[in-house]
Amino acid sequence: MATTSIAPRVDWKLIWSQRGFRYFFVAMFVSLFGSGMNFVAVSWFILSTTHSTLKVSLQVMAVTAPGLLVPFLGGVLIDRFDRRYLGVALDFTRGIFVLGAAYIAWHGHIQLWHLYVMTLITGTGSAMYWSTVNALVQEVIPPSQFAGGNAAVLIGVQSGMLLAGSFVGFIYDGAGIAGILAIDGATYFVSAFCLHQLRRGYFSPRDHQQYPREFSERTEATAEALGAAENPEVAEAGLSLAIYSDLKAGFAYLKQQPLVRALGVTHAVMMAGVVSSNVVLVALVSDILHSGARALGFLEAGWATGAILGGFIASQLPQKARMTLYVLAAAILAVGHAATPFVAFLFGAVFLQFIFGSCRALGGVVAQTSLMSIVPRHFMGRTQSAIAIFTTGVQIVMSFGLGWLAQRAGLIAGYALLALLYAAATLFAMRARQLSAFPVAQ
Repeated sequence: MATTSIAPRVDWKLIWSQRGFRYFFVAMFVSLFGSGMNFVAVSWFILSTTHSTLKVSLQVMAVTAPGLLVPFLGGVLIDRFDRRYLGVALDFTRGIFVLGAAYIAWHGHIQLWHLYVMTLITGTGSAMYWSTVNALVQEVIPPSQFAGGNAAVLIGVQSGMLLAGSFVGFIYDGAGIAGILAIDGATYFVSAFCLHQLRRGYFSPRDHQQYPREFSERTEATAEALGAAENPEVAEAGLSLAIYSDLKAGFAYLKQQPLVRALGVTHAVMMAGVVSSNVVLVALVSDILHSGARALGFLEAGWATGAILGGFIASQLPQKARMTLYVLAAAILAVGHAATPFVAFLFGAVFLQFIFGSCRALGGVVAQTSLMSIVPRHFMGRTQSAIAIFTTGVQIVMSFGLGWLAQRAGLIAGYALLALLYAAATLFAMRARQLSAFPVAQ
């Protein structure tokens, strides 16, 4: 495995000239606008109704728990079938269920279990969706522009989150949880349309392999023969054999790639911290800042603004500086979260969220760009799914731990746990930096 010392210049004109990428960007922007409002509003609704951080943590666990199981099959499907069609199907399905919850809320019958079920369903879709789109973006960006492309995608995602954070408090105060859910449900259908327009025809990732085949010829031939059989049970056995072979090859690939593992673990831990921190963030607004949904929106907007800036900066960094700043970003997240509960005024809290968003975005662009430069296209789905599984495990443990700890020992203890999580990310980032500087021959 080799790394290049000079990063290609980011050519924004080349990136935006790709029709598929433009549709992809809009899909991510619209999707995150709706999802961002949904996540914040539902969290606030649960806290304001129950006054329990533990019940907020159950919502976070519901949205992340499917990620422990779904990616095992999802990663194989992503590497076998057209990722565009998978993304469209997942958006369409989630949109139906969110609109169903909005209908119930509109009639005044919404209960916590409705929200938990909706969150579980959307979480099941998301467990496969984000691995799908992270693999799909590799197909719509020229290889020389992975850094700029990833930064543009992140900016699109965070721009959606920025608008969501800016408007969620006002919309929540005016239209309530029903209005938020209705907007989110509609955005899923817009996102599905954009993904459908991304390109024409059917595209199989397995038709463009640049890495030794993940199947042996004998296994592949057997699977195809069994799959063509008239007996459905025999055909199912052929598919199972192919899936097993895919999974085995995916694990074998990751076992041989220490840099991919180090980047993946760091990226997963940082993502887990972002999602699980919502448990204590809503409590910070209520208990420390003594504010309402609008203040929570300002914090989300501060985070997203920082993320947009961080994503742009990351796209311009020279290769040598990227991994050093990757480590620094994780360390800042660790120190900053330890200090957060001691900042008792809104502007200071928003500024900290701005810093956190910048660091998280920089880390995300560096990690995804590095992975796309290393991982062959037909292994990307399984690699992203493996990261998603690990992320989910950490998220579930952290979400419950933060909810329980904040409720029993206070917010300072909860944020201290978050700081420890980011300290662990810093150690793995240091390992990734070391491996990228002195790559291990494969």
